[in-house]
Amino acid sequence: MFTVSNLSPSQSSMSEIYAPVQDFPRIPDNLTVPQFLLDVDHPARPNPPSVGVPWLIDDTSGRTFGKEELRARTHALANSLWTKYNIRDGDVVLIFSRNHCDYPVAIWAVHRIGGVISGANPDFTVDELTYQLEATKATFMFVYSDTQAIGTAVAAARRVNIPPSRIVLFGPASELSPESATIDALAREGLISKDTFVERRLAPGEGKTKLAFLSFSSGTTGKPKAVAIPHFALIANVIQLAVHNKINEAYTTWEDRRFRPGDICIGVLPFYHIYGLVINLHFILFASMSIVVIPRFNFVGMLNSIAKHRITHLMLVPPQVVLLCKHPAMATADIGSVRFIMVGAAPLTYEVTEQLIRIFPDAHIGQAYGMTETCTATTMWPIEHKRGAFGSGGQLMPGIVARVEKQDGTLAGFDEPGHLVIKTPSVALGYADNEAATKETFVDRWVRTGDEVRIDSNKEVWVLDRLKEIMKVRGFQVAPAELEGCLLDHPDVSDACVVGIPDDFSGEVPMAFVVPAPESAKRMEADKKAAAQIKASIVQHVADNKVKYKHLAGGVEFIDIIPKNPSGKLLRRVLRDKARHLQKSRAMAKL
Repeated sequence: MFTVSNLSPSQSSMSEIYAPVQDFPRIPDNLTVPQFLLDVDHPARPNPPSVGVPWLIDDTSGRTFGKEELRARTHALANSLWTKYNIRDGDVVLIFSRNHCDYPVAIWAVHRIGGVISGANPDFTVDELTYQLEATKATFMFVYSDTQAIGTAVAAARRVNIPPSRIVLFGPASELSPESATIDALAREGLISKDTFVERRLAPGEGKTKLAFLSFSSGTTGKPKAVAIPHFALIANVIQLAVHNKINEAYTTWEDRRFRPGDICIGVLPFYHIYGLVINLHFILFASMSIVVIPRFNFVGMLNSIAKHRITHLMLVPPQVVLLCKHPAMATADIGSVRFIMVGAAPLTYEVTEQLIRIFPDAHIGQAYGMTETCTATTMWPIEHKRGAFGSGGQLMPGIVARVEKQDGTLAGFDEPGHLVIKTPSVALGYADNEAATKETFVDRWVRTGDEVRIDSNKEVWVLDRLKEIMKVRGFQVAPAELEGCLLDHPDVSDACVVGIPDDFSGEVPMAFVVPAPESAKRMEADKKAAAQIKASIVQHVADNKVKYKHLAGGVEFIDIIPKNPSGKLLRRVLRDKARHLQKSRAMAKL
């Protein structure tokens, strides 16, 4: 159904930087994700795992789900999907949902049959969801049971000819989609029905090519693209994380070990995002820990969850960390159980890092670096250190090979800046049905990250700048080209360029430089109020058509011409510098 470029092994003889630890257990290449997690043992996994430790804990009700219950529920749902909906090997199922205890069950049930999962942001607009449905060729949806999600899903499904009966709901049934069954009902039915489905078994080596996920990323440029992730990639990254963190080794005292069976991790990162999917969900379960599943992030609610469930491990993104440092509710928060904080998706500032350490003086605190294209983490702070070095994305993880390419094409040495290019066993296959974009990012199984870094002699990676165009807003990727396309649909816009500007809470936010349409320019000349009205209309246009984190929080600036090179490419860096200068000028004016 999907095509990706055939990536052959690298033939280059260029020097490379290897991770400090290279010896790690074999990565099984004949297992699906649920077979690896639910059915087999592995040398990197804690053995024996803590008896009686729940895998999932529902934040609201406190209900717990153990491994065997989840395994049985997965089997039952797979049975119903096969029998009632004729889902077969290779079919794509889209999950449009907030975190839910049945979210992994839905993933694993589809994988048992041989299907492919694509997770989507439940705050998407109808247009955004339609785009992902069309790009993945999905024929079936699991949808969160709230009014907004169901309404959006039904409208998008109508556009791509998915009948309402092929929408299945997390949680209770809804009058908004009366033909939709619920996962709970299907699981109960599947448990008492005769087994009819045929579980997908992989031949040796097939795990490296058998699709598991179509997870969306904007790559280094352009609109969001479906990253084709095979089963082997997720399994490989889980094992890399396990070995790097020595989760099955008594390398220090029990009290000071980073991950311990029976610890409790917060599950507030969205499972549709690669960070939440691989590290917060699959790795934590592999480590024999519990996950408190939280559907929607609310900071005060998160503090209550930490106290209620005695959560030990926080996996967060920078905006959430900023709240830990600045929110007034912290004055009375019961956070004494927290002993580990991992931050990913974007860098932390020095000031925030210092504040976090003061608030949690005894906790393990650090950052990791990764991409959807590498099926998440490629670096994490060294296991020998309780704290990651400020500004460091972490140490290269086991199995990782890196190059740092200078502008002249030669390879940088230690502590020299350049473009980071990564090779990892967890690499994706490429972008589905997008050969041009695949060739731009995936070169002979190396991934061109689009980030400027330096690597020191300890194999730690320090991210210096983003060479790629993509912005990171609250940990989410935002493609300027996508917003520019939306802006050009506005009648007052003749040309546009979107850049990211720094923001203390979100990391960065989108700002638009707009060339007004000729008639609009005349209106602004004739009426001083027109400029503000047009700006407000442009901002509202984006808000009406895009998910919240893509809104123009940085505002709109009018400009006479968008700078471009002779070939017509936007000189985005020029306007990024201009935007930051404007931002500083505004800040000075407020003093």
